[in-house]
Amino acid sequence: MSKKILTVGVYDLLHFGHIELFRKAKAMGDYLLVAVQDSNIVQKYKPTAKLVYTTEQRCYMVSSIKFVNEVVVYDAVDEIIKQVDFDVFAKGPDQCHAGFQAAVKWCEENGKEVVTLPRTEGISTSMLKQLIAENKCK
Repeated sequence: MSKKILTVGVYDLLHFGHIELFRKAKAMGDYLLVAVQDSNIVQKYKPTAKLVYTTEQRCYMVSSIKFVNEVVVYDAVDEIIKQVDFDVFAKGPDQCHAGFQAAVKWCEENGKEVVTLPRTEGISTSMLKQLIAENKCK
């Protein structure tokens, strides 16, 4: 029986940790669906966030990764899980705000498996932004 995996995120500064997330998620099934959050929604909830890439550019980059089968755009995590077909919801340990809590609850109530994948040590988007900022000041 095939399994369809769903994972969600912003994926602005694509890095090794994201690739590892996609690899690990894909290893759990046959099909990896990645939902990329719309830039307007990111800015709405994080007005100080400085996105480097547009929604379309982020979707293009994510879709170019060999582990990814399909990319969709989403607004809210607790809504996208109701709109797409999947068997396993793969999330990161830091994805725990109210929207993720509601999404996990919905998954549990609707027979969807939820897997929390560990972060890749030593790399994060925040860390990359900090390194870039430090190098700009030199």
